[in-house]
Amino acid sequence: MNWLDLRTSRLILSPVNWQDMPDILALKTDVLTFSSMLGGVRTSWQVQKEMAEDILYWGSHRIGIYTVRKHIQNRTGQFLGITGIHLRNDDRGHALRFALWGWAQGKGYAREAAFAVLSAAHERGYQRIVAVTKERNIASRRILGSIGMNVEEQFVRHGNKMLTYVSVLL
Repeated sequence: MNWLDLRTSRLILSPVNWQDMPDILALKTDVLTFSSMLGGVRTSWQVQKEMAEDILYWGSHRIGIYTVRKHIQNRTGQFLGITGIHLRNDDRGHALRFALWGWAQGKGYAREAAFAVLSAAHERGYQRIVAVTKERNIASRRILGSIGMNVEEQFVRHGNKMLTYVSVLL
């Protein structure tokens, strides 16, 4: 295990690395899983470019995107998805993101992983973390609310009403 890994009772979250490329490529190019994400479904080239950016982000920010895997008897198990912190390009700040395979949803994994990352970000000195979701994305809204994030603003992007959630370390 890496010292940057995060553990919960059921999950191991590890900083993304090139060995994760097959899993992340499959996730980010899947229409059912990634079409609702910011930027939508990715091409293979886009996934490779994002992986390089994610690894560089870790080097300069001490936090970033994690793989989410089941924790089974002291070892890392099945890939469930990704979560983490990344700087948004719209000046809203450092943002919490998460995307899990459809078959892994509805089991509390996203909530557990997102809470672990949010807590780690605050522990590492990040005062303000945001998350942006479509108003109609009830599942994401429930997760964000359940980990203590509150709606800060609303805006419209590409005809969709969006909500910005925030967590501020006091």
